[in-house]
Amino acid sequence: MTTGYADEPSPEPLYEWRRRGFTVADARQWIEDGFSIDDAERWRGSGVYTAADVRPWRTAGATPYTVDLWLRAGMTPRDAVRWRELGYSPQEAADRHLAGERPHPRGRLWRLLHRSEKPGEAFADEERSGGMRRLLRAGVPAGRARAYVEAGWTGAAAVEWAKRGIEAGQARVFDALGLSAREAGRVLASGQDAISLMTGFWRAGVPLDEVAAWRAAGFTAEEAARMRAGGTDVEHAQVLRALTEGDDS
Repeated sequence: MTTGYADEPSPEPLYEWRRRGFTVADARQWIEDGFSIDDAERWRGSGVYTAADVRPWRTAGATPYTVDLWLRAGMTPRDAVRWRELGYSPQEAADRHLAGERPHPRGRLWRLLHRSEKPGEAFADEERSGGMRRLLRAGVPAGRARAYVEAGWTGAAAVEWAKRGIEAGQARVFDALGLSAREAGRVLASGQDAISLMTGFWRAGVPLDEVAAWRAAGFTAEEAARMRAGGTDVEHAQVLRALTEGDDS
């Protein structure tokens, strides 16, 4: 892309668009809507072929990395908006739409795990695109990176979880419980997954906000429950947890 002013990029010349396979009319429309050739090619590669068709998809929160999921599921931009407003990731929305479900509110468990998110946060176009680039630059395989982006992960926090090979959905649960990526890796290595960890402590009567401290300190749900019943509070576990930080064994 050439530059007319230091802070104001100008569009590529029409001959460059023609060379890349665009008609003059199409190129003018993409340019009027503020797209570079590379951006336009990403959208076309994902199945949206004109700038006019991109507009409603962008309004729906889609990116070139997510729109193909919705297209394959037979969704319209309006469908995508309805699922997005209820907090569903692109993959979940596509799966549920294909299964014949209609958009419906989340249950209590999902709201607990995502209580800190703002409505539509996971669909912020620039955040999602930036998150994908960050993961790929960190050496995360494309399939895993995409799964993290689709699960709503953005920012540098996703990199450590993804590089440890932790499935994006499980990472969400571990993170909501307060465990670090390293601690979650230890839990998985012990043969326990995120959901069984959470339900095990819940059934044992240990508050969810204490799970991370007890488990990271090496206690099972049953052991934590017995210690609490015997008068040992969570601060004991927090001290032991702090002592294990930095120990990757």
